[in-house]
Amino acid sequence: MSVQMVLLPLFVLVILTFAIGIVMAVRRQDAFRSGQTRWQDIAVTHEGWPRQCMQASHAFSNQFELPVLFYVLTILALITKQADLIFVILAWIFVIMRVLQAGVHLTSNHVPTRGAFYAVGAVVLIIMWGVYIVRILTLPWP
Repeated sequence: MSVQMVLLPLFVLVILTFAIGIVMAVRRQDAFRSGQTRWQDIAVTHEGWPRQCMQASHAFSNQFELPVLFYVLTILALITKQADLIFVILAWIFVIMRVLQAGVHLTSNHVPTRGAFYAVGAVVLIIMWGVYIVRILTLPWP
Protein backbone atom coordinates (compact mmCIF):
# COMPACT_ATOMS: atom_id res chain seq x y z
CA MET A 1 0.00 0.00 0.00
CA SER A 2 1.18 3.50 -0.75
CA VAL A 3 1.81 5.88 2.10
CA GLN A 4 -0.94 8.14 0.76
CA MET A 5 -3.52 5.33 0.81
CA VAL A 6 -2.62 4.47 4.39
CA LEU A 7 -2.62 8.08 5.60
CA LEU A 8 -5.79 9.24 3.83
CA PRO A 9 -8.19 7.84 6.51
CA LEU A 10 -6.01 9.45 9.18
CA PHE A 11 -6.16 12.80 7.35
CA VAL A 12 -9.96 12.54 7.15
CA LEU A 13 -10.11 11.95 10.90
CA VAL A 14 -7.87 14.96 11.54
CA ILE A 15 -10.11 17.11 9.32
CA LEU A 16 -13.16 15.81 11.22
CA THR A 17 -11.56 16.86 14.50
CA PHE A 18 -10.88 20.37 13.22
CA ALA A 19 -14.41 20.61 11.78
CA ILE A 20 -15.97 19.62 15.11
CA GLY A 21 -13.74 22.16 16.85
CA ILE A 22 -15.01 24.86 14.50
CA VAL A 23 -18.63 23.83 15.12
CA MET A 24 -17.96 23.98 18.86
CA ALA A 25 -16.39 27.44 18.59
CA VAL A 26 -19.27 28.78 16.48
CA ARG A 27 -21.87 27.39 18.88
CA ARG A 28 -20.06 28.89 21.85
CA GLN A 29 -19.75 32.26 20.12
CA ASP A 30 -23.48 32.14 19.34
CA ALA A 31 -24.23 31.37 22.99
CA PHE A 32 -22.27 34.45 24.07
CA ARG A 33 -23.82 36.69 21.42
CA SER A 34 -27.37 35.59 22.24
CA GLY A 35 -26.82 36.12 25.96
CA GLN A 36 -27.47 32.45 26.81
CA THR A 37 -24.02 32.26 28.34
CA ARG A 38 -21.81 34.76 30.13
CA TRP A 39 -18.11 34.22 30.65
CA GLN A 40 -18.72 34.16 34.42
CA ASP A 41 -21.01 31.15 33.91
CA ILE A 42 -18.30 29.02 32.32
CA ALA A 43 -15.10 30.31 33.93
CA VAL A 44 -14.88 27.36 36.34
CA THR A 45 -17.38 24.78 35.09
CA HIS A 46 -18.91 23.66 31.81
CA GLU A 47 -22.41 23.66 33.28
CA GLY A 48 -23.10 27.17 32.01
CA TRP A 49 -23.07 26.17 28.35
CA PRO A 50 -26.35 25.48 26.50
CA ARG A 51 -27.09 21.92 25.39
CA GLN A 52 -25.90 22.36 21.79
CA CYS A 53 -22.57 23.72 23.01
CA MET A 54 -22.18 20.77 25.35
CA GLN A 55 -22.95 18.33 22.52
CA ALA A 56 -20.24 19.90 20.37
CA SER A 57 -17.82 19.94 23.29
CA HIS A 58 -18.38 16.25 24.01
CA ALA A 59 -18.09 15.38 20.31
CA PHE A 60 -14.78 17.27 20.21
CA SER A 61 -13.47 15.55 23.34
CA ASN A 62 -14.40 12.16 21.87
CA GLN A 63 -11.91 12.79 19.07
CA PHE A 64 -9.09 12.48 21.60
CA GLU A 65 -10.12 9.08 22.93
CA LEU A 66 -10.27 6.07 20.55
CA PRO A 67 -8.82 8.01 17.60
CA VAL A 68 -5.54 8.40 19.50
CA LEU A 69 -5.12 4.62 19.38
CA PHE A 70 -5.92 4.75 15.66
CA TYR A 71 -3.27 7.42 15.04
CA VAL A 72 -0.62 5.44 16.92
CA LEU A 73 -1.51 2.23 15.10
CA THR A 74 -1.40 3.90 11.69
CA ILE A 75 2.06 5.33 12.36
CA LEU A 76 3.32 2.00 13.72
CA ALA A 77 1.88 0.10 10.74
CA LEU A 78 3.65 2.46 8.35
CA ILE A 79 6.98 2.31 10.15
CA THR A 80 6.94 -1.49 10.38
CA LYS A 81 5.55 -1.92 6.85
CA GLN A 82 2.46 -3.77 8.10
CA ALA A 83 -0.12 -1.51 6.44
CA ASP A 84 -1.78 -3.49 3.66
CA LEU A 85 -5.16 -3.49 1.91
CA ILE A 86 -6.86 -5.11 4.92
CA PHE A 87 -5.45 -2.38 7.16
CA VAL A 88 -6.69 0.38 4.85
CA ILE A 89 -10.18 -1.14 4.53
CA LEU A 90 -10.49 -1.46 8.31
CA ALA A 91 -9.13 2.07 8.74
CA TRP A 92 -11.83 3.43 6.44
CA ILE A 93 -14.54 1.54 8.31
CA PHE A 94 -13.26 3.00 11.59
CA VAL A 95 -13.14 6.53 10.18
CA ILE A 96 -16.61 6.24 8.63
CA MET A 97 -17.98 5.13 12.01
CA ARG A 98 -16.31 8.14 13.64
CA VAL A 99 -17.83 10.51 11.06
CA LEU A 100 -21.28 8.97 11.55
CA GLN A 101 -20.95 9.05 15.34
CA ALA A 102 -19.91 12.71 15.25
CA GLY A 103 -22.79 13.52 12.93
CA VAL A 104 -25.28 12.02 15.36
CA HIS A 105 -23.52 13.65 18.30
CA LEU A 106 -23.80 17.11 16.73
CA THR A 107 -27.42 16.74 15.58
CA SER A 108 -30.05 14.47 17.14
CA ASN A 109 -27.64 13.05 19.74
CA HIS A 110 -29.70 9.85 19.69
CA VAL A 111 -27.61 7.79 22.11
CA PRO A 112 -28.53 4.28 20.82
CA THR A 113 -27.53 5.26 17.27
CA ARG A 114 -24.42 7.08 18.41
CA GLY A 115 -23.52 4.13 20.62
CA ALA A 116 -23.92 1.66 17.76
CA PHE A 117 -21.53 3.65 15.57
CA TYR A 118 -19.10 3.88 18.48
CA ALA A 119 -19.29 0.14 19.16
CA VAL A 120 -18.69 -0.84 15.54
CA GLY A 121 -15.74 1.54 15.35
CA ALA A 122 -14.30 0.24 18.62
CA VAL A 123 -14.58 -3.39 17.49
CA VAL A 124 -12.90 -2.54 14.18
CA LEU A 125 -10.06 -0.80 16.01
CA ILE A 126 -9.65 -3.78 18.35
CA ILE A 127 -9.44 -6.06 15.30
CA MET A 128 -6.88 -3.75 13.70
CA TRP A 129 -4.73 -3.83 16.81
CA GLY A 130 -5.13 -7.60 17.14
CA VAL A 131 -4.06 -8.22 13.55
CA TYR A 132 -1.12 -5.86 13.94
CA ILE A 133 0.05 -7.46 17.19
CA VAL A 134 -0.15 -10.98 15.73
CA ARG A 135 1.74 -9.91 12.61
CA ILE A 136 4.49 -8.20 14.58
CA LEU A 137 4.91 -11.04 17.06
CA THR A 138 5.05 -13.66 14.30
CA LEU A 139 7.68 -11.86 12.22
CA PRO A 140 10.94 -13.79 11.94
CA TRP A 141 13.52 -12.69 14.47
CA PRO A 142 16.77 -11.27 13.06
